[in-house]
Amino acid sequence: MGASTRTRSGLAAALVAGLAVTLLLAACGPKKNRPVSQTAARVNKDVITRQQIAYVLQQLNVKPEQADAAAPQVLERLIDQQLALQRADDLRLDREPRVQQQLEAARREIIARAYFDKVAEAAQRPTDDEIHRLYEDRPALFKERRVYSIQEITIEATPDQVAELREQLRRSAGLNEFIEFLRRGAYRFGANLVLRTPEQLSPQSLNALSRLQEGEQVFTPTPTGASVVQLAGVRSQPLTEAQARPAIEQMLLAERRRRLVEEDAQALRRSARIEYQGAFATLRATAPVPGASAAVPAASEGLPVPGASRP
Repeated sequence: MGASTRTRSGLAAALVAGLAVTLLLAACGPKKNRPVSQTAARVNKDVITRQQIAYVLQQLNVKPEQADAAAPQVLERLIDQQLALQRADDLRLDREPRVQQQLEAARREIIARAYFDKVAEAAQRPTDDEIHRLYEDRPALFKERRVYSIQEITIEATPDQVAELREQLRRSAGLNEFIEFLRRGAYRFGANLVLRTPEQLSPQSLNALSRLQEGEQVFTPTPTGASVVQLAGVRSQPLTEAQARPAIEQMLLAERRRRLVEEDAQALRRSARIEYQGAFATLRATAPVPGASAAVPAASEGLPVPGASRP
């Protein structure tokens, strides 16, 4: 064998040895360099993935800093669910008419909601002028924001008793005297002292509370009896425009999304041929669209106010 042949053979051996050492070092290297398995658990023949856990955490609105602590509980829930699915599959429950009807209803709801969500994505973000205008137009929500301490009483009563309750509240020296009357009359009632911020109240309730003086009450008939609301106290908690800006932007954007969805739903109806039949033949084709606007929350539904301290 010549020198050149021996040289080539030596180089090849060196390359093979070097590759082997590299693979061995990679195998023994830090685990952080290895790809993370997406499998969280195996349940008989099925797999539960990390993506499934992440989806459930997102649906539950779990904060990112709490995700690691909540993930094991979610995994246990998914395992129980998977076991139930496997057993249901053995029993062929998915073939039962009731289950098939529920699956189809869920499918329709999910796909229709996805469409309306897509429509809502076209909403334009509000401008600085629009944000400033809403801040000035809604002082009770922002620059004159107040936190209300409210004594609430809900009473079960017949329609004939409501007038008597109203008159008794008017004659009572205070809410305690009225509560004693309820006890003597064996009325079923509940009383609570709660704190309410403007964003937790409907516009009508906020408007009514803002006109009350401390100690004044509002009597309201209800389908099951009546309610009494007394303003027990109030404290000022204003927000600057900078503090209120995220909430205002969210309010305006939510309202625009809702409007877009409603307009699109009506346009779809105008372009469709709708025929009511049978027991529904007398209905008009301009009936409201159930659930269409529900794809986007209303502008005043449960919006947080950044920068505001909790009462």
